Amino acid sequence: MSALRAGIAGYGLAGEVFHAPLVDVVDGIEVAAIVTGNPERQERARAAYPEADVVPSVDDVWDGIDVLVVAAPNRAHLPLALSAFERDVAVVMDKPMASSLDDAQRMVDAGGRLTVFQNRRWDGDFLTLRSQIERGELGKVTRLESRFERFRPEVDASGWRELADAAEGGGLLLDLGAHLVDQARVLFGHPLRVYAELDKRRPGAQVEDDAFVALEHPGGERSHLWMSAVAPLYGPRFRVSGLEGGFASDGLDPQEPQLAEGMRPGDQGYGEAEGLEAGAYQRFYEGVVAWLRDDAPPPVDPRDSVACMRVLDAARRSAQTHSVIELEGT
Repeated sequence: MSALRAGIAGYGLAGEVFHAPLVDVVDGIEVAAIVTGNPERQERARAAYPEADVVPSVDDVWDGIDVLVVAAPNRAHLPLALSAFERDVAVVMDKPMASSLDDAQRMVDAGGRLTVFQNRRWDGDFLTLRSQIERGELGKVTRLESRFERFRPEVDASGWRELADAAEGGGLLLDLGAHLVDQARVLFGHPLRVYAELDKRRPGAQVEDDAFVALEHPGGERSHLWMSAVAPLYGPRFRVSGLEGGFASDGLDPQEPQLAEGMRPGDQGYGEAEGLEAGAYQRFYEGVVAWLRDDAPPPVDPRDSVACMRVLDAARRSAQTHSVIELEGT
């Protein structure tokens, strides 16, 4: 059986570092096309994937792909997805799935084949924590503390995530919050209540660069989530309290820098960190192959990502009104 042909729309950080290398190493799927209008990125794409078509427009790839991987800026997510659905092309959508909750719901309501790249479900520290909770090693969990903190005291004028306003999907809440909220939901279910603080701390910041989100889950667990570009002293990546034990980890999962440096899943040491399960982003695309070839469930249910967007939308409203937001359903 021939491999699924993937077209990757966008060759910035998401397309070049995450999606293309992972597609390239997974059996049953191949990088067939890369879409970027940037000449320097086109050169890098041709050098890395000489058998792929490198083109400036997504309109040049529709007839040659089975699945569109959307690694473009957030404002382009909905129109690209709808265009793919019209052509019966499946979609892998990078997170956050859309710039707004309304756009995310429209995407799912369109009825196309869709999954979302919530790759942090396959971080080694998260896999380890999830296993310990499922085995009951921590007892009843009372509190999750989870952080993505950095120290970048100057705004990056070249990065759209720092320059695009919130309506276009910029800011840390959608960028990093999409990971942290998704992880908390996977562990403890959809929250009942949300409280958030969002701030622009750096000179010239156009979107939030410092954020805190608190969630109350149905079982009584509380998740405290931090995202910051202005944290010179990092807190623990995870600190989790249970009535029979705790879990803590420091530092970020190694897969992103490893992929950026040219390591690939299967290489010695890939995804490994002392005391933790090995991270495994490739499992997402293994799940994509099973989904499209064998009629398995998608590796990430897009309705989960809509629910995550609902939490992020409530967090923004909470910060604007200085209030706790009640949530209903998933």
